[in-house]
Amino acid sequence: MSTSIQSPNPSFTFADGPCVRRLGFGAMHLTGPGMWGPPSDPDNAAAVLRRAVELGVDFIDTADSYGPGYNEELIRTALSPYPEGLVIATKGGMLRSGPGDWIRGENRSPYIVALGRPEYLRQQVEVSLLRLGLDRIDLYMLHRIDETVPLEDQLGVLADMRREGKIRHVGLSGQPEVTVEQLDQARRITEIAAVENLYNIADRSGEDVLDYAERHGIAFIPWFPLGHGDLVGPDGILTEAAARYGVTGAQLGLAWLLHRSPNTLLIPGTTSVAHLEENTEAAGLQLDDNQWREIEQLCAKATPWRPTAHHDQAGAR
Repeated sequence: MSTSIQSPNPSFTFADGPCVRRLGFGAMHLTGPGMWGPPSDPDNAAAVLRRAVELGVDFIDTADSYGPGYNEELIRTALSPYPEGLVIATKGGMLRSGPGDWIRGENRSPYIVALGRPEYLRQQVEVSLLRLGLDRIDLYMLHRIDETVPLEDQLGVLADMRREGKIRHVGLSGQPEVTVEQLDQARRITEIAAVENLYNIADRSGEDVLDYAERHGIAFIPWFPLGHGDLVGPDGILTEAAARYGVTGAQLGLAWLLHRSPNTLLIPGTTSVAHLEENTEAAGLQLDDNQWREIEQLCAKATPWRPTAHHDQAGAR
């Protein structure tokens, strides 16, 4: 079989715009310890955001639960007035109780609880608009599907606010992950522009959702895109493989995601300007088909591992 050097499309265009670069930035870690309260070093946090924009990043991911609230406010303080073309995606519908502690709920992940009542979601959209200093949110994602509230009610209120001009695009985020069946159901209620699920080179259990997203023109946003220490730690599998190409394990993992599908939209996060600059260089890494297959086979030996808390590493949610 012949091999080819593939150069992934650097951008993704939503159904009726905007067009964004596929290597964005996840702002979650730019808050206090345990993703709670304001950042311990506000000047550094602002510097990271500004440098991201200088490097051409035009897609920034946040959520009302990061801080809570402080993350959105930081983005406004650091970047407003916003440069033309900058897309800020935020999320709502998840509760927290304190630093590093996500409220527990029966039959849910041990550190999150969804709250999808329409009146609550409407309130949170309005609050996010105020915190971000926006008249319209380009991408608003339901942070978790609330199993106690009909999905028609949860997405229905977001669809209403879209018609009101306060939301441009609606998306879904998951943990447990959004399924193909849920995406189908959601798309019968309103247009879904993006889905955010756990996915990386060692944990490809969400392959069916990624394939579905590609078929239907939906952005696929992988959270935890660099897995854990078995991949990008000092002795990580990706770290070892990356040394052959003169790059870091993180750069290799991000480049693979860009290579995997034209619909992946990445949001690696960091509190370091230096790491931010390294991450953005991943878009320029090009390998041939055989090299990518060898890396995939190597990473297949890693045991997929799902986080039991939010971990402080580039690309964690």
